[in-house]
Amino acid sequence: MAISTIQSSFLLITILFLLSPFTTHSNSSDDLLSELIHLRSKSPLGLIHLKDPLLQRILSIPSPKPFSSLIFFDARQLHSKPDNSIPSIKYEFSLLSSSFLTNNPQNNTQIFFFIIEFQESKSSFELFDVQSLPHIRLIPIYVTDVKTDCIKMDASGYSMGADSMKEFVEMNSNVNLGPIHSPPVIPKKMMMIIGAGFLIWSPFLVKKFVIGNTLLQNKYIWMVASILVYFFSVSGTMYTIIRKAPLFLIDRNDPGKYHIFYQGSGMQLGAEGFAVGFLYTIFGLLLALMTHILVHLKNRGTQSLLMALGLFVSFWAVKRVIYLNNWKTGYGVHAYWPSGWM
Repeated sequence: MAISTIQSSFLLITILFLLSPFTTHSNSSDDLLSELIHLRSKSPLGLIHLKDPLLQRILSIPSPKPFSSLIFFDARQLHSKPDNSIPSIKYEFSLLSSSFLTNNPQNNTQIFFFIIEFQESKSSFELFDVQSLPHIRLIPIYVTDVKTDCIKMDASGYSMGADSMKEFVEMNSNVNLGPIHSPPVIPKKMMMIIGAGFLIWSPFLVKKFVIGNTLLQNKYIWMVASILVYFFSVSGTMYTIIRKAPLFLIDRNDPGKYHIFYQGSGMQLGAEGFAVGFLYTIFGLLLALMTHILVHLKNRGTQSLLMALGLFVSFWAVKRVIYLNNWKTGYGVHAYWPSGWM
């Protein structure tokens, strides 16, 4: 009877010993998950400030991990540089985090959003081999090697802001983030103030409109507005806004030197678009001048001189656009005469 009791006790101790790693792992995962939820609750945007010790605890959890992690690598000392897009991408990253919490008020532990600072966690930057910023990494639930299994977000992942980040996360994980909730361009209080002001001034505006003494009835205002619309259209302003392209780039070898033209068809700088748009606008204005104003001149000599000058400047503007296109894309434009014309 005593031997049987000893054997039963020994068997029970052996089972508990074998199950202890799983119990420890479960407790450590639950403790870490509770801590992350607490840290996230302190941020209105749902972002967790990540440092080396916390990152090591996350990586030490065996696969499959109970949650995925999306990490934004930041460096505050780079925010002041004019050609840096880190602040805008960081804003889109925070928008993605807050939208996830808004869409998932209850079940929101499938993924956590982190921001890690270079000055505070240099070893983590070395661990993920971060060579340049912006840099975003997704740590999936299955990770055996940090450098190979953690997925790096390329430029296309944040080119369209929070929407493209959302597509990247949902494509590389089983997490459904939901729609992005962007803040309104004009705050609600400001809209109410504008609406009240419009209602107050509406009788005076109607009176001026009936009399014909408004800017909307001034033909010169419409002429200037049409020229501005044409200029911003041909200069690729919408591309610059959507892609958040910088106005110019600073030479890495010479910080005092600026580049306003980027060689390559994959990107266009803001100043580059404005320069080409200016050439297009010159050509359009000269064309309008020659076809609507110069044809009514009575002095043939003056008319011919101005026509020749307008054609020369127009030819120069078109030639510069073709030259820039050839330099940027590598494709040349050559004169071609059909054989039937010879």
